[in-house]
Amino acid sequence: MTSIVLQTQGITKRYGPLTAVKDLSLAVHEGEVFGLLGPNGAGKTTSINMLCGLLRPDAGQVSIRGKVITNGDAGVRSRVGVCPQEIVLWKTLTCVEQMQFLGELYGLKAAYVRQRSERLLRDLDLEEKRNALARTLSGGMQRRLNLAMALVHDPEILVLDEPEAGLDPQSRVLVREYVKSLARRKTIILTTHNMDEADRMADRIAILDHGQLLALDTPEALKRTVGEGDVLEIELQNDASEQARAALAPIVRDVSAANRALLIRARGVVDLLPAILAALSTAGARTGEVRLRANSLEDVFIAFTGRRLRE
Repeated sequence: MTSIVLQTQGITKRYGPLTAVKDLSLAVHEGEVFGLLGPNGAGKTTSINMLCGLLRPDAGQVSIRGKVITNGDAGVRSRVGVCPQEIVLWKTLTCVEQMQFLGELYGLKAAYVRQRSERLLRDLDLEEKRNALARTLSGGMQRRLNLAMALVHDPEILVLDEPEAGLDPQSRVLVREYVKSLARRKTIILTTHNMDEADRMADRIAILDHGQLLALDTPEALKRTVGEGDVLEIELQNDASEQARAALAPIVRDVSAANRALLIRARGVVDLLPAILAALSTAGARTGEVRLRANSLEDVFIAFTGRRLRE
């Protein structure tokens, strides 16, 4: 059993009448990649700020290896590295100067910072830009530089807030593979809206909404919570979803409709396909493309948080 590195016990944060996070209790284990998912406004950023010691809970506590984080406790907070969603750089400093400045803020020796900076810039394919001003870098390069800056003091816990946002496919693969290479050597907390990214990278996933924890488990276990069997997606070419659902009721139990498409979950659903298509035809539903897939993490996310759009 791996040890608990970071733990929250009933943390709550209020902003006037709004409770952004309510009674959140989590335990993050050493060496795992822990996904923190939720819609916009779910309380992820507030939770992350409390986990990092940047925000004090109104109730409850956060501890790292059993030591409670308190305001001004730089010794504990220095064990956490944060790569924020919004890129934070000093535009008049070069890449290597950014790293050296941060190293000074952490009280590190200059020789150590130089050595570590060169390695991080090389690992993140920024070596040729070491002397370039931050403002001259592309958005993807700036995000990779932010990741390097989060690691300059060699923290044991790395918090990544939407690390792949704005990256092109090549940069996305580089960052994903680099983060994977850090796993087990560091404990990583990941927030993302990319369900595929979370599914590929996270050992366990917590789903938040309205400031509360809705689910916590491995990706595979979570996917088993939304129904058994594979998912059959059938596009409808006319507005006949209600008639279609009624016609399919005697054949399959789990049928939902969204945006002129049917989602049908059942064991052995392929064997039921002829009967399903015949029933839809009888009901007057004109079918288009038919796709078969396994349950996805997106299915889980929608099942817990709903389809309502968030600002």
